[in-house]
Amino acid sequence: MDNYRNAMLDEDVDNHQTMVIVDLRCNGSDRLLANAEQHLYLNYRWLLIDSTENPATFTIEHYLEALKELPVLVSSEVFVMLKEDNNSIRFVQVYRVSRSTELLTENYALWKRSTIGVDVGQMIDLRTQKVTSVRRKDLRGHPLRASMVITNPDTMNHLTDYKDKHIDTITKVNYILTNYLASYLGAGLNYSRVTTWGYYNTTTGMWDGMIGELVHDVADLGASPLFFTTDRIAVIEYLAMTSETRSKFIFRSPKLSYTENVFVLPFDDKVWICVIAVIITSSVLLLVTLWVEWRIASDGPELQSLNDASTMDANLRDTLLMMYGASCQQGSSVLPRSCSARTITMLTFTVLMFLYASYSANIVALLQSPSTKIQTLEDLLASRLKFGVHDTVFNRHYFTHATEPTRKALYEQKIRRPYGPDAFIALEQGIDRIRHGLYAFHVEQGVGYKVISETYQEDEKCGLQEIQYLQVIDPYYAIQKNSSYKEMVKIGLFRLNEHGIQYRENAKLYTKKPTCSGGGGKFVPVSLVDVEPAVWIILWGGGLAMGFFLTERFYSRWIRGKIRRMVRARLKQ
Repeated sequence: MDNYRNAMLDEDVDNHQTMVIVDLRCNGSDRLLANAEQHLYLNYRWLLIDSTENPATFTIEHYLEALKELPVLVSSEVFVMLKEDNNSIRFVQVYRVSRSTELLTENYALWKRSTIGVDVGQMIDLRTQKVTSVRRKDLRGHPLRASMVITNPDTMNHLTDYKDKHIDTITKVNYILTNYLASYLGAGLNYSRVTTWGYYNTTTGMWDGMIGELVHDVADLGASPLFFTTDRIAVIEYLAMTSETRSKFIFRSPKLSYTENVFVLPFDDKVWICVIAVIITSSVLLLVTLWVEWRIASDGPELQSLNDASTMDANLRDTLLMMYGASCQQGSSVLPRSCSARTITMLTFTVLMFLYASYSANIVALLQSPSTKIQTLEDLLASRLKFGVHDTVFNRHYFTHATEPTRKALYEQKIRRPYGPDAFIALEQGIDRIRHGLYAFHVEQGVGYKVISETYQEDEKCGLQEIQYLQVIDPYYAIQKNSSYKEMVKIGLFRLNEHGIQYRENAKLYTKKPTCSGGGGKFVPVSLVDVEPAVWIILWGGGLAMGFFLTERFYSRWIRGKIRRMVRARLKQ
């Protein structure tokens, strides 16, 4: 018996199909049951029999006495076999709601010998429900211990009145759902409060916060849901997603000029090619016409009129400069003299006028347009936005412990390095900075959108974007690892979801992203960033002009000096 007991308890059984038959008459059966511990209510099915012929062993009290100190909890599948007479055997299940409550019994099946033959019988199912966790869902008022995370002491005064919905929202949602769950299970609730969800402390080698209470058997339920992380899977059980919320960077879309050069956007590449082709073609045609004009005039009496300063010369430099001025709607100080050359000039000016009008109208529209270029964390890292983070426990933990390259770089370069501890700020302060633009604030969606809906003007609600930073899915409801209440709590949570109660509470406490009803029609003034490319052109142009001027100046002085040296040399001769 001892060898069998050790082999059985060391076996890793993941299914529920293994049944252990224990004869209470055998020596060591009591030690086997005492050492079984969690195996009495996890994985195994147990059948207790007593092969003695003593009539006292035919009663349920005999088996209850053997099980009175054992953790035959609510998820257990412990059967006892009662011989009622020579023709029938009753199978009864024994369990208790908790380790400190009395044992309960329920009829499972009745076997009756058939009159046809000695070894033939009929099994009658006596269960009221097939599923054990549904059949035993009534916990008979047993108080379940629930741990919830409270970051603001005033939350205790507003857990069910829907006030200050942006404070401890995730706890308020799940507090209400936990109360509904307790009603479904016929259980009571004893709440304990902690200030953190729970993280592994490498110094002490222990879990703190709510996870610590679940690990150390201080709480049965985690009434505040937890993010799904690999290090927590080994110590707690995740059951169901109860809060449809995520934390993301929320920001107003910057103006298009912050991410693009708006001066090259109005036209498609093919249009730009056509514009350049028009300028070059017109310049060539005009140059040919001017050349013919000068050839004809040089043979006649009109040569003197061509020497007028307002008459265009037949050279490529002047022609290209005039066409460039026409494309910029600047006109020209010289004009061709012949009718054909003037016709070419007029047509070119007219075509470029329409292009210039279209270009200018597009520029005005683009200066008022939001950018949609920032779509990923990489775009966010490369942007010129400033950053802030809502000062919560889990934000501080996940940002400071980021290991993925992009997320770590974003924290190091955009948050920690410029701001240090001041990057973690209050909710209202961060939302106000989003309003003024060029600021990304990491906050829980529903919480942030509530403040935005209440404080922003309608046009300010347009252009809101969000990008997820945390590599986690929606938070899950958690309980103790290997809890005997696991299945019934899971079923209860699923029923809350199926009946719409979970959706209702989330909808009442979490604010959706506000709709843009203002049309985004508010005029946005042009800033220096909008005209930055033009400013750079002026600066580069001025620099090049100065460079050419100095080059010409030095070249002129070098030529004059060379001429002087030549003159002196000749005079000496």
